[in-house]
Amino acid sequence: MFNLVVLTGRLTADPELKTTPSGVSVTTFSIAVSRRYKAGEETQADFINIVAWRQTAEFITKYFNKGSMIGIEGSIQTRRYTDKEGKNRTVFEVIANNVQFVESKRDSAAGVGEAPASFSNASVNEFTEVPGESDEDLPF
Repeated sequence: MFNLVVLTGRLTADPELKTTPSGVSVTTFSIAVSRRYKAGEETQADFINIVAWRQTAEFITKYFNKGSMIGIEGSIQTRRYTDKEGKNRTVFEVIANNVQFVESKRDSAAGVGEAPASFSNASVNEFTEVPGESDEDLPF
């Protein structure tokens, strides 16, 4: 069975580093993730709660702030509790195992939402032939 979540979104607020009574670093925050939509419709977003622990929490609070684009890999966790009124509640959240930058610092500061460069941006003319190699020598 798999419980794997990969998300890219923007932080909805500055993440705040907290420490548990036993001294473990933790941060909780939410990200806005765009949802696919039909042509002609307004873009929709889901707001997803994220929890990060230890060094991951410290990294996030040091390098990300409100509006930053972040990539998150983690798993979904549910918690059940009873609120102050005695009602049973269930919370769904993503536990972040790995995070990464999705945009450059320059793009983040300028608010530019350009996608990072990728291999698909190169044209066929930008590649050079490797001399002495032929497709017949390939094992597949």
